[in-house]
Amino acid sequence: RVRHERPAMIVAVHQPQYLPWLGYYDKMAKADVFCYLDNVQYKKNEWQNRNRIKTAGGWQWLTVPVTYRFPQKINQVGIDRKTPWGKKHIQALTTSYRRAPFFDVYMDLLEPILRSERDSLSGLNIALAEALRRALGIRTETVIASELADLREDPTDRLIDICRSLGADTYLAGRGGAGYMDLGRFEQNGLRVMFQMFDHPVYPQLYGDFVPYLSVVDLLFNRGPESLSIIREKKDNE
Repeated sequence: RVRHERPAMIVAVHQPQYLPWLGYYDKMAKADVFCYLDNVQYKKNEWQNRNRIKTAGGWQWLTVPVTYRFPQKINQVGIDRKTPWGKKHIQALTTSYRRAPFFDVYMDLLEPILRSERDSLSGLNIALAEALRRALGIRTETVIASELADLREDPTDRLIDICRSLGADTYLAGRGGAGYMDLGRFEQNGLRVMFQMFDHPVYPQLYGDFVPYLSVVDLLFNRGPESLSIIREKKDNE
């Protein structure tokens, strides 16, 4: 009798980020299920409330102002609505990208979310990330960690619990995952671990020399429907 091995069921997990970069979507596209890890410690001045775009004068931050008190989790962090940050971000994106060939197409998706005056940072990030996922043509199923039951607090245990909850046999970790994960515990629980090794592509941008590690909106505004194939053109890894 011929044995047919069941295909791996791959889960990737990442904190909700603001207008994430290309590698975030590379990881998402390689998974069967992607979990937004919204119920862990918020990290100030990282990628959860800001990201970078390219302007005529170089790259600049787009930052969402937040109301945060240590040790709040990401899904407990509020947006500070005392400043019209959404209008400022729309204006910055328009000023920097209005001449990009696909600006109008994708800005029509993002602008209503940026104008929506949400109170929750994770709610904003997930809404934008999902709009961008659909715009890229990524069909990966997505779930939110805080909606899963009985997740333990230890970082490795939490990831194992998410994989079990979703019926996965393979966990797709980021490049630096080996530094904090107990790989032996994954093996003890029958889980294979793969590591993402994303090579950043180079593509035509506005304003001269190429700048990597920007928000994926830079790629979408410039390359439109080609964007996902550009993200995935350098097969990494397993």
